[in-house]
This record gives sequence, C-alpha cells and structure tokens, in this order.
Amino acid sequence: MNRSDAETLWEVACVLARDAAKVSRLPGGKDLPPLLFFTDPDRTPRPWETAARLPAGAGVVFRHFGRAGARDTALRLRETTSKHGVLLLIGLDADLAKVVGADGLHLPERALDQASRLSETHPEWLITGAVHPGSAMDVAHLHARVLSPVYAPGGPSAATAPLGISGFRETVSSGPRPVYALGGIEARNAHALIGSGACGLAGVSSIQAAFGP
Repeated sequence: MNRSDAETLWEVACVLARDAAKVSRLPGGKDLPPLLFFTDPDRTPRPWETAARLPAGAGVVFRHFGRAGARDTALRLRETTSKHGVLLLIGLDADLAKVVGADGLHLPERALDQASRLSETHPEWLITGAVHPGSAMDVAHLHARVLSPVYAPGGPSAATAPLGISGFRETVSSGPRPVYALGGIEARNAHALIGSGACGLAGVSSIQAAFGP
C-alpha cells in the first residue's frame, strides 16, 4: 500500500463528493461512494486484497468479463467489503449480484438500456453506467455515470482519445449528474479534477497500486 497516494486519492475523492452533493441529490437517500475501484481479471487478479484496504464508504465494481471463478471471487469480495464498510457493485451480471447480495450493478455502455428495468425490479440497488465522449449522457434511471477517459487510459481503452480536464468539465456541465471521473487518474493528477463537477474518482490500476498490498 502506498499510503501517500492512497491518502491523496481518498482526500480528492471526498472533496469531489462533498462538492457534488451540493448540486446532485440521489433519490431514496442513497449515498454514492467517493471512490470506485474497478476490477479487471488481468490487471487486478486478487481484488479482495485491495478491497480490504479501501476506506469505509468506498466502492468496488467487480467485472468478471465471463471468466471462470467469477462466483467465488464475487463471494470473497462480498465478505471483504461487508467487513470493511465498502459497497460492492457487480458489472453487468444481475444474477450474480443477486446471488452474492451486492449493493448494486454497473452497466457497460452497451447495456444502459437495462437501467429502467433494473431500477424497477431492484429499487434497493445503486445503478451506475459507463459513458464515453460523444455518447448519450441522459440515460434515465442511473444513479451515476462513469465518464472516461479523462487522461490517457490504460487497458482496453488505451486507444481512446482523452477528454482532458476542460473536456470533462464541459461534458459534465452540459448533461445530467452525478458523474465519476475515470481514466488515467493518479495521485499526481487527481487534484486537477477539483471543481470539474465530478462526484468522485474511479480507477483500476492506480487504485490497486495505491491501496493494494
């Protein structure tokens, strides 16, 4: 765990969450996690180790992409997140979310049309969705959108041109909120997002590097 980077990311995330709360209110009294740790089977093979070190109130988005062992990993994450006061969202797989008793679901952009049905059948769930430059931001029944990439990203989105801070701010200001910032965010550049309209930070490798063992 890199304590300095972890403290910076959490501090910035909490500032963003407090600022966003002044203009964004969620129905039903739901609270959004300031920080979302997105898992990836290749880049975060043991996500429960990072989840155990996240501050209470943070969130984990478990994405298994159809890999074997997803149920066992999800159950392990549910046990870890429950113990440490961290929320658990499952990527796309509503059946798995029900099996493990997750706190909600994260939808990839291609599945955003499921948000309306899921909000009706599972009103207790927190539902977030992925959006990218040029895509529709006004999808109904999402509690929050995760907009990427802000900076040059890693992983499968590496070929996508980043928005930059000005582009992110413009996109957020012209669409519905709340919106998380994702893509290339690290402790060294996170402070630039203060005042951008983001409701929190999201990440994969940077969060694992900061909070992991």
